[in-house]
Amino acid sequence: MNKPTIISTDPSACNSNRDIACKICSSPVRKFLDVFDDRYGYPGQFWIFDCMGCGHKFLQADFDQDVLTDLYSDYYPRSALRLDQYRPHKPATGFISWLNGKRAGAYTWVPAGVRVLDIGCGFGESLGYHTARNCEVFGVEADENIRRIAETYGFNVHVGLFNPALYEHNYFDYLTMDQVIEHVTDPVSTLRGMEKVLKRGGVAILSTPNANGWGAKVFGRRWINWHAPYHQQWFTLKSMKYAAEQAGLIFDTSRTVTDSEWLFYQWLHLLTYPCMGNPSVFWSPRGIRTIGVKLGFGLLLAMHYTKINHIATRLFDSLGIGDNYVFVLRKP
Repeated sequence: MNKPTIISTDPSACNSNRDIACKICSSPVRKFLDVFDDRYGYPGQFWIFDCMGCGHKFLQADFDQDVLTDLYSDYYPRSALRLDQYRPHKPATGFISWLNGKRAGAYTWVPAGVRVLDIGCGFGESLGYHTARNCEVFGVEADENIRRIAETYGFNVHVGLFNPALYEHNYFDYLTMDQVIEHVTDPVSTLRGMEKVLKRGGVAILSTPNANGWGAKVFGRRWINWHAPYHQQWFTLKSMKYAAEQAGLIFDTSRTVTDSEWLFYQWLHLLTYPCMGNPSVFWSPRGIRTIGVKLGFGLLLAMHYTKINHIATRLFDSLGIGDNYVFVLRKP
């Protein structure tokens, strides 16, 4: 398999930012953080750069479509999922859904009976959800494992990267990217493609991690949403507004809404943080859980049942410093 270019953390090998500019506004950047795959054990170490203009952060590595397909098909754990484990998303209504932070999902903001394209549809849970609500549904997914779901349930899914040339212009009422825009190598180009296939007045809804929230500041390098090399972009309000403008879209609203499970996962991530090149015993099905780790899991699960993670997550979201953004963009 072809490997992406890895930016060494050795200062003698990477001591200048002169040839690197912000992927959103082209301003000068500075080195921010060196990271590695602390979930699935993909080899290599990478630099995250921070824009001095719009605050956008991005991973400096070169990926082509073949590398991305292999990365998600071979390292992401969906290949371990069985067809009988497939469950469509449920409506996010009521107090329990609010407490759980289920409105963090972009799919929850899409009304019934519209034509919708979910870019990065994962294991297809959103496709089943929208189908049940009388939507005309399309999906895009780089992970080859979606074929099993699409063939079984008859979903219309393009396996590969989003390509606006595959769809009519001015065709969709809604586009969603649920935890996806942070994965793309060229976000402005992706947004321009979305603008082409949206109807006039159509809406794009994007959920994406907030690297300026409380979690990144408190947990530093061990924040779960650096998630290199799968995540490549981390937006600020300013960088998303600028990217939308370049793509011909109007920045409508933003909010921080975070799934309460994320904080539970963060504690488990800290407990099982691996050495570089090794899979995490929490995130990866290849990991081996010791008795000590299992005991730690049990204690953290007991804490989670008290709803303290849920209350903390709702508090941080209310302050606008939660771990997850939901952006709403519109086509004029």
